[in-house]
Amino acid sequence: MCGIAGIFNLAGEKAISEEALRRMLSSIKHRGPDEFGLYSDTRVGLGHARLSIIDLSGGHQPMCNEDSTVWITFNGEIFNYVELRADLIARGHKFRTQSDTEVIIHLYEDHGHACLDYLNGQFAFAIWDKKKKEMFLARDRMGIRPLFYATAGGRFYFASEIKAIFAAGAVERKMDGAALDEIFTLWCTVPPRTAFAGVSELAPAHYLVLKDGIVAERPYWALSFPQEPERISFEDSVEELRRLLIDSTRLRLRADVPVGAYLSGGLDSSVTTALIRNFTNAPLQTFSIAFDDADYDESSYQKEMAKALGTEHNEIRCTYDDISRSFPDVIWHTEKPVLRTAPTPLLLLSGLVRESGFKVVMTGEGA
Repeated sequence: MCGIAGIFNLAGEKAISEEALRRMLSSIKHRGPDEFGLYSDTRVGLGHARLSIIDLSGGHQPMCNEDSTVWITFNGEIFNYVELRADLIARGHKFRTQSDTEVIIHLYEDHGHACLDYLNGQFAFAIWDKKKKEMFLARDRMGIRPLFYATAGGRFYFASEIKAIFAAGAVERKMDGAALDEIFTLWCTVPPRTAFAGVSELAPAHYLVLKDGIVAERPYWALSFPQEPERISFEDSVEELRRLLIDSTRLRLRADVPVGAYLSGGLDSSVTTALIRNFTNAPLQTFSIAFDDADYDESSYQKEMAKALGTEHNEIRCTYDDISRSFPDVIWHTEKPVLRTAPTPLLLLSGLVRESGFKVVMTGEGA
């Protein structure tokens, strides 16, 4: 999962407190328990809490280019990094690691902000360009990876979670009344609004540029809804969907650690798990939630699919007491009011995955 955090002087140079950075990272250590990394100069401080998935020994962050003029802290995965890396090497770039993080750095060197056009992945990152004296922050097209920010006392603060911004000690904790209205109407806040006044969320498919004391947010991608959609046959539609699912599953299996799969017994996770079985020879472990309440329990379907696909199945049983006991943890992680308890069993399920020694799990949650 990883977590990123940083502080940027909007105008002028002033030493960045490494102690503040360490407090920010400490508050999100659950996102990256494998190692912490820091970089700071008189304009910027970057922090990274790492969950090691690709290039376990060489992907330390924050990471820089060859002459230390471009620095990045990055949360996420670039699924097409292998192809991008080969192209960048052909263009003359030298790589010191096997990580997808370094691919972003070299893409940025070649294309600037337009590097986003080449990335197939889920990500949130911040790049400090020392030559341009510019900060560049971006979030993936669907907003899978979070990124929050605030300004206070002439400084810009950003992090993967809002609690890290508060941990820096400069931003006041205060609820936003309009956010509550959005939550009770839409079940969520609409970016850039968050549940906290003065703290903003970078919208999906947007980036921020910080230069000369100005913070500018811009979109780089949007869904396309053509007036005259292309007409294709049902059979061709089925084949295209199959092709896209196979390709997306294949790319997401790129990891230097074992990959498991959620298996709810429904269509989405069952299809995803079946596709994984077609692209790996290793034993596949699947993870499911069972409920004591028969109205919600789908364990019979889960076991049926696990048997049919030949997976090593793991199950956690969830009771109403488990949900009520863990619900405060859900609020702590979501950092806003939630109107239903459904995220709680998923939190318990992710705990089972971690206890089983897995860092990466495929899901049908994006359906």
